[in-house]
Amino acid sequence: MPIATVNPANGETLKTYEPMDEDELERRLELAEATFRTYRTTSFAERARLLNKAAGLLDEDQREIGRIMTTEMGKPVRQARAEAAKCARAMRWYAERAEGLLADEEPPETDVRDSGASQVRVRYRPLGPVLAVMPWNFPLWQVVRFAAPALMAGNVGLLKHASNVPQTALYLEDLFHRAGFPEGCFQTLLIGSGAVDDVLRDERVKAATLTGSEPAGRAVASTAGEMIKKTVLELGGSDPYVVMPSADVDRAAEVAVTARVQNNGQSCIAAKRFIVHTDVYDAFAEKFVAGMRALRIGDPLAEDTEIGPLASEQGRADLEELVDDARRSGAEVLCGGQRPDGPGWYYPPTVLAGITREMRIHREEAFGPVATLYRADDLDEAVLIANDSPFGLSSNVWTRDENEVERFARDLEAGAVYVNGMTASHPAFPFGGVKRSGYGRELSGHGIREFCNITTVWQGA
Repeated sequence: MPIATVNPANGETLKTYEPMDEDELERRLELAEATFRTYRTTSFAERARLLNKAAGLLDEDQREIGRIMTTEMGKPVRQARAEAAKCARAMRWYAERAEGLLADEEPPETDVRDSGASQVRVRYRPLGPVLAVMPWNFPLWQVVRFAAPALMAGNVGLLKHASNVPQTALYLEDLFHRAGFPEGCFQTLLIGSGAVDDVLRDERVKAATLTGSEPAGRAVASTAGEMIKKTVLELGGSDPYVVMPSADVDRAAEVAVTARVQNNGQSCIAAKRFIVHTDVYDAFAEKFVAGMRALRIGDPLAEDTEIGPLASEQGRADLEELVDDARRSGAEVLCGGQRPDGPGWYYPPTVLAGITREMRIHREEAFGPVATLYRADDLDEAVLIANDSPFGLSSNVWTRDENEVERFARDLEAGAVYVNGMTASHPAFPFGGVKRSGYGRELSGHGIREFCNITTVWQGA
């Protein structure tokens, strides 16, 4: 894939970029290593000052960077501006809390004495340059949720962003530069995916984080394992959205629409499989389908647009294949299901019912505004359907029964369980999944410690 901005609303190529040559890549790797040697010794107060400055600049740039993101990957511009605002808030969250999250820990005194020490401390130290391989769907947020904690911990970042969002990638490097971070603290590498392996193998790169597809995750994990380097992977998701009889069905159906089509449906944590108890299935389905039909599709730069184009032509083709396979296998199309005429890579909000295990969409992630409806006879069946997926990123449950809440929290195979609400990422809470959704955690104290050397400092009497 060329490194280029291609407007998904009309297919027009707006800007193209030449990949960095080997000499430039070498210069940047050398700079990252050199910068880390000094940046790692800066105080938390200085790092916080710089990150707060970056947050302020991002707030000022909100309209500009929002338009860039929308032009590059098609999300409705209001959502793009909201993404920028969320990034600024996360920067401030880490600027304020990182020192406390990484404060030295002292084991219980009885354990210290038992070890023969006079004092023992557990200290969190930065690792070094961290490679971030990031996707296009949240081109600002996915990077910031890595960069803010990594920089506050004293690491430096090397960003290999998706090739269809180069302007956003370059904006991020410029943002941290304008904020006053030392040169080399955060660099964007304009390289193709084929160059990632060599960068990860470089001894100067100490760890990697990847958000993206399962194949990309396997490739990075394989190389990192061979090189014995730490990785965090956030891969695909096919999150269940379970509605039980005690739920507020009207509210559950209303939120379900947003949960499915946020970011044009191109979100790993979007609800995708809607598992509804048979007692409320018909009422939920009617309201949910009506809500999906009512969404406004159009120019993503228009303020009232709710659904823009998918980010790429190939992405739309992949989504169509899943829908067509389900239709051929007997699924009922309750709305949508046909690509519209005209320019751009649009696909309508679609709801499919009558899903069986033989259909590809039952086990593969639908990355676009396509929902699947399942009927469950009881809680046990709802759990079985929800867990019948290779993914385990997040989950959503609607019930007013506390016993059911505890059962779902215990038995759902996912990195998060959201009750009577839709999944969302927040800097205060750990984010990540199980099974083929990856491993490790981003955000919260867990996320900032992922790329730290957890060091025991033992002192004798």
